[in-house]
Amino acid sequence: MRHHRAGRRLGRESSHRKALLRTMVTQFFDRERLITTVPKAKELRPFAEKIITLAKRETLHARRQALAVLRKKTVVEKLFGNLAPRFADRNGGYCRIVRLGVRKGDAAELAIIELIGSEYQAAKPAKGGKKSAKGEAKKTKPGAADKKSEKKSKKGAEKAEGEEPKTRKRAAKKAEA
Repeated sequence: MRHHRAGRRLGRESSHRKALLRTMVTQFFDRERLITTVPKAKELRPFAEKIITLAKRETLHARRQALAVLRKKTVVEKLFGNLAPRFADRNGGYCRIVRLGVRKGDAAELAIIELIGSEYQAAKPAKGGKKSAKGEAKKTKPGAADKKSEKKSKKGAEKAEGEEPKTRKRAAKKAEA
């Protein structure tokens, strides 16, 4: 029984697990969102939130402690310069985990972990921008697509009225025999 054993092992030795979390938290602060498995995301969230709380202190000692964990100076500068002031009025809950579904190869459950306030927004196409070369070369008459879809729907309606489905035909043949 695993009484008083906090945390997940993630199928790794302790040193490998520690290195994994350090790498993941560094990438997480660099990109502000990360796609990973649900257990890894659940382990990453408290680890990342503690570092953000550390960065909110804005002391040299806190900066050095963050650098000992994060390894990249640019990420530490971003953490103390951009992220900590963003969460200055918030007392925790800096991250959000959104489940995505299962991965195709091994059916592992995936999730996005992201910082609050950096939600993904789909890029909107610019109005009046350049058109692609394919779009200009392939010009169709207006309404041509509508005519094709109307023909298909008419054929489908004729089949539905004129013929019975195969299962009904088979049942009728068995009844006759």
